[in-house]
Amino acid sequence: MADEPTAPASVSVQCPICSRDFKPSAINAHLDRCLVDGGGGGGGGGCPSTPEEDGPPPKKPRVSPDGKVSAVSPGGAGASSSGMFSVFRKNKNNAVAEADTRAAERTRHPQAAPNGAAVTKKSPPPWDRIAIDKPLAEKLRPNTLEEYFGQNKVVGEHTLLRSLLESQEVPSLVLWGPPGCGKTTLAHIIASGSKAKGTARFVSLSATSASTADVREVIKQAQNELRLCKRKTILFIDEIHRFNKSQQDTFLPHVECGTVTLIGATTENPSFQVNAALLSRCRVLVLEKLSVEAMGSILRRAVASLGIRVLGPDPTGPERQDRADGYEPTVYIEQKALDTIAHLCDGDARAGLNGLQLAVQARVGAARMKPPGEDGSAQRIVVQEDHVKEGLQRSHILYDKAGEEHYNCISALHKSMRGSHENASLYWLGRMLEGGEDPLYVARRLVRFASEDVGLADPSALPQAVSAYQACHFIGMPECEVILAQCVLYLARAEKSVEVYKAYGNVKACLRNHKGPLPPVPLHLRNAPTRLMKQLGYAKGYKYNPSFSAPVEQEYLPQELRGTDFFTWMPSDP
Repeated sequence: MADEPTAPASVSVQCPICSRDFKPSAINAHLDRCLVDGGGGGGGGGCPSTPEEDGPPPKKPRVSPDGKVSAVSPGGAGASSSGMFSVFRKNKNNAVAEADTRAAERTRHPQAAPNGAAVTKKSPPPWDRIAIDKPLAEKLRPNTLEEYFGQNKVVGEHTLLRSLLESQEVPSLVLWGPPGCGKTTLAHIIASGSKAKGTARFVSLSATSASTADVREVIKQAQNELRLCKRKTILFIDEIHRFNKSQQDTFLPHVECGTVTLIGATTENPSFQVNAALLSRCRVLVLEKLSVEAMGSILRRAVASLGIRVLGPDPTGPERQDRADGYEPTVYIEQKALDTIAHLCDGDARAGLNGLQLAVQARVGAARMKPPGEDGSAQRIVVQEDHVKEGLQRSHILYDKAGEEHYNCISALHKSMRGSHENASLYWLGRMLEGGEDPLYVARRLVRFASEDVGLADPSALPQAVSAYQACHFIGMPECEVILAQCVLYLARAEKSVEVYKAYGNVKACLRNHKGPLPPVPLHLRNAPTRLMKQLGYAKGYKYNPSFSAPVEQEYLPQELRGTDFFTWMPSDP
C-alpha cells in the first residue's frame, strides 16, 4: 500500500452505499462499517464521518435474520455474507421498508419492545374503516340477495327472477330505476354468485367511458371462452343509455345467439333510450326508489358493521371503553339522526351512506383534536340530527328536464288542474320550477290548458294564460314563479269545459276516416271574384246574413255531411 501515490488533499471519494464523501485514507474503514450497518447508521442515509474511521471499526453485535446475536468483525472471516452484503441483496428495498415500518410502529407505540422484538398491535375499532378514502356505499355493497334491501317486488322471496338467479340461469336484463336504488349492486350480486359457482364469467363496462372497440373485444373474448371453456359471459353495461343506437346494435346478434348475457343499467326510460330490437331480447326490471323503511335497514346494517352504537329506545351495537392510548374513542349515533338520513336521502342509498360517512368523519376528526379526559378515558362522540343535516343537505330535486321525470311532472300538473285540486297543482308546479324547468315551457302548457280544459266555460282563462306567459318572458326566474302560481290557481279553480277540445277532435277523426275523395266546397259558399267563376255558378244562391233580420236557413256543410253535429258525433271504425 506504500507504493500507491498519495492523492491530493482536495480529492474526496464517495461511498457507494451512503453517498457521503470521505478522504481516500478513510474510505476503506468507512466501507467496512457502512456494510455492517446497512447504510443506515447516520442521518441522511449514511454513517457519520468521525475521526475513528481512520482505524478499523470495533466489533459490533448484530441480530441475524434468524434471531441469533453474533459479534461480527468487519471484513473478517466470521462475517456473515448475508449480513455484511445485505445492501446488495435483491430484496434490499423490502427489508429497508420493513425496518422503517417497525420504527414507525415503535414511534406510535412507545411501549413496544425494542430491537425488533415482536409487538402485539391492538387492532383498531371496526368503524375506523370509515376513514378510508373509498366511499362507504362502495365498501358496504352487499354480495348476497339476503343483504339486498328495498326491491322485494323484483327479487323478493318466491319471485321468478329470484329463482332464476339462485339457479344461475341469468337472463338478459335491463335494470331501470332512479340513482341509488341498487341497479349496480344487483349486477354485482349476480357476478358474485357466478364467480362462486364458476358458471359464468363477469365483465363490467361503463358506457360513459367504453367505446365500441372495447365492446367488440369483450365479445371476442366471450366467443373464445364459450368455445374453449364452455362458459358463458355476463356483460354488465352501466349507464347503457349513453350508447347511441348504432352502438347498441353491436349487442344484438350476440345476445340473440347467447354468446353474452347482457345486463344494462339505466336511469332513463328504456322505451326512449334503448333500441326496440335490443329491448325485445331483454327483460326490463323496474327498480323503485327505496322506501324510508328500506333505507333504515340499510343504515342499521352500516352502523352495525362499523361498530357504532345507536342511541335510542333500543340501543344496539357493542359497548366500547377504549383508553386514550393512541386508539379511537367510542362513537354513538342517535336513532333520530338515522331517521333523518333515511328521510333526507330521497330513496338514494348511495347518498344516505355517504352522508352518514361524512357526518361521522367530521365528528371523529373534531374529537381527535381534543385531549382525552382527566382519567385517561377516550372521549364519547355522539352524532346528532343536526350533524347529519349539515352533511346531507337536500340541495337538489330528482328532476331531469330532458328525461322521463320532465314528462311525468307536467302530466301531473295538467291532471291536477283538470281535477281542480289546488294544492296538488301548486306542488307539481313547485317540483318543476325548483328542479330547474324552463318557466316559459310551463307557461306554454298553461296556455294550452286554458283552451283545452277550460275553454268556453270561462273565456277569460285564455287571456290570463297568455298574460302569464308574457310576464314570465319579461321578468324571468325566480320572480316569475308567483305569476305562474297565480295562473295555475286560476285555471285550477275555473269551470271546466272540454266541448271545444272534443268537437275539434271529432273533426280530425272525420277527416282521417273519410273514404274516397273529400267532398267539394258547395258552390254557394265559394267566392266569385271573376266573371268566369260567376258563370260557373260560384257564390250563386248565397244569402248574406247581415241583410236579413231573422236567422237565415242555408247549408254550410258539404252534401255528404249535412246534419252532422260534431259535438255529439262519434267516429265510426275505419
